[in-house]
Amino acid sequence: MVPLLLQSKTPKRRISCWEGESGFIAIGGRPKPAKPFLRLLANSISFSFETFSIDVHCNRLLCLLVEDRGVGNPLLTLLDLPDQERVDRGLEHTPREIWQQPDTWGTTFRICSARKAELDEALRRAGIGRGSASPTIYLVGAGTSDYTGRALAPLVRRRWGCDAWPVPSTTLLTDFDEFHSAGKEYLWISFSRSGDSPEGVAVLKRALEHNGSIQHLVITCNQKGKMAELCARHPDRALALVLDDAVNDRGLAMTSSFSNMLVAGQCAAHLDDLEEFGAVVSGLSACGRQFLAVAAETSAEVTSLGCARACFVGSGVLRGVADECALKVVELSAGKITTLAETPLGLRHGPMSSVDGQTLFVAFLSSDPRRRGYELDLLREIDRKRLGRVRLVVTAGGGADVAELADYVLPLNCPMDLPDCYRPVLDVMLGQLLGLFASLRCGLKPDQPSPTGAITRVVQPIKLYS
Repeated sequence: MVPLLLQSKTPKRRISCWEGESGFIAIGGRPKPAKPFLRLLANSISFSFETFSIDVHCNRLLCLLVEDRGVGNPLLTLLDLPDQERVDRGLEHTPREIWQQPDTWGTTFRICSARKAELDEALRRAGIGRGSASPTIYLVGAGTSDYTGRALAPLVRRRWGCDAWPVPSTTLLTDFDEFHSAGKEYLWISFSRSGDSPEGVAVLKRALEHNGSIQHLVITCNQKGKMAELCARHPDRALALVLDDAVNDRGLAMTSSFSNMLVAGQCAAHLDDLEEFGAVVSGLSACGRQFLAVAAETSAEVTSLGCARACFVGSGVLRGVADECALKVVELSAGKITTLAETPLGLRHGPMSSVDGQTLFVAFLSSDPRRRGYELDLLREIDRKRLGRVRLVVTAGGGADVAELADYVLPLNCPMDLPDCYRPVLDVMLGQLLGLFASLRCGLKPDQPSPTGAITRVVQPIKLYS
């Protein structure tokens, strides 16, 4: 048993705790920027804090926000508000849609399982499994739906043994011919919450009507969307996988729709061992329920500092998570918080200049030792240069190697050997919550955070050019 010291912003307020058999206290020795946070992973930890004491007993992850007025989950506080107050404050949908996510992934898995035969046939028809003769796969979407593809592509590439690339529908619309070669076969996997995105509908319609070498799988949350209707008209070339209506987010920002479309894509990649993959989904749901409490408390704490900027970094699939988190914060704050997403190495080639004393810096650390080495080097550089107002790290397993480099270390409470390709549904919830609490701090209504109408839940129609 090794004693560890926790230090708050007030030097005299110190708490000594002991490392437990099942883990450690993952927190840096630097003074915290605001109220003290304790990230505890132990079987039984007892500590006192000036005017009160708390005994904590758990089997797995514990995260407690400790402050003079008590302990609480700010997301649950929003969910417990009277119905009319939630409507008036624009909190009717977004908090609930974030909170429900771990409980919806199992439903998405069951939908995919029920349609396994149809999915198998669609993939067989597209040529998946033919080795070197397999088609090129494009993962298509706009905005959050594009980032779904970015977070899924490496898994699809590895599982199916063929080229798989995320391509925004916004790029396909303007440069269609650049992504289609005569004589080659393609499978497009399109993602769309509403199924009515103007770019997504336009490129799907063009491909179905003029390009017979392209097969389509559309993953959407809206049975009545135009993309689902197009698939129904072309059953020999397209299949729509429609998810539960509960994840067709009613708030402006895509939250549970993102994570569930991603789970659906993961299920498609695992069709040949779908029953076994169900255990992975169950494990992610369990980890997600615990991580939500951790991330909610951290997000409320961090956004209370009023950072004007946020920078998110991640490698591989976690770059897609960084992109989505940056989008959530800028959307839900109506642009009042400027955001940046990069890879850890990419940040060093210019964008690091934006990480100033008003920046929240968030790093999603890979479980892969090689990637993690580069990420830790970046954290050391950020620390050495004293960049950023607050540094927050999310990691799959323990955080001992980053405890001294970050103000907040959030363990996902999943196995350290869980491949990165399954993590995005967990990591992304931090960005969603940061966006939610930033929106409230900016005096906005999270369900409709754009008072000028600059953005809307479904992107407005555009003029199409031939």
